[in-house]
Amino acid sequence: MAAAPLSDIEIHRELGTLPGWSRRGNALVKGFAFPDFMAGIAWVRQVAEAAESRDHHPDLDIRYTKITVTLSTHSAGGITVKDFELARAIDALPVGR
Repeated sequence: MAAAPLSDIEIHRELGTLPGWSRRGNALVKGFAFPDFMAGIAWVRQVAEAAESRDHHPDLDIRYTKITVTLSTHSAGGITVKDFELARAIDALPVGR
């Protein structure tokens, strides 16, 4: 069963529980900084594993030591519970190892 898009109120409420994440249109966005390029790449690998295990895949923009994560449920046309679940999983990953 496909996830349904959340309402604006639901999205605002959930964003209040996720420091650093913001809404850009129909997506959640957060930037992460790393001490060096390889630390960021190692972290991306962890993000990929978390995403794959949830069958929900983010857009990742890698710019040397800065990585921007964008989450949206394209099949639902917006932000769903799946996006918030993956955002929480990403936040739980160690940064800078």
